[in-house]
Amino acid sequence: MAKSQFVYVTYIRTTPEKLWQALIDPEFIRRYWCDTRHESEWKPGASWRVLIPDGRVADSGEIIEIVPQRRLVLSWRNEFKPELRAEGFSRMTYELEQQGDSVKLTVIHEMDRDDSKFIQAVSNGWPAILSSLKSMLETGESLEATRHWPKGA
Repeated sequence: MAKSQFVYVTYIRTTPEKLWQALIDPEFIRRYWCDTRHESEWKPGASWRVLIPDGRVADSGEIIEIVPQRRLVLSWRNEFKPELRAEGFSRMTYELEQQGDSVKLTVIHEMDRDDSKFIQAVSNGWPAILSSLKSMLETGESLEATRHWPKGA
């Protein structure tokens, strides 16, 4: 059982197919996730990483489990903040469930460490990213605040 955990649930007016593509398609992701580039082959055991627009690696890990349009589990380590990198790998899970004309998206980000600074950090970041994803799928436009990498980060 994780000692530090962040859970976020949202309902998005879309299909599981469209939401799945929005979660793994690098060009779509860039539009709602601060212009970052996500790289992976999206299969179990494959590496995964997030590149900041200036080329630095923000986060990395590997695909632990993948069930298209239903579930994706990644190991995840921050790479650009030494104090967060030192905490090691966390585990992030996307769960998708059809709910009428919407898809229930649950994000669980957890780490087997008390009072994880990394989990505190993602707890501040996930709500904006997921709100932007929801906006993108429902209206065609992401949130302005998530279109570019934050200055000074």
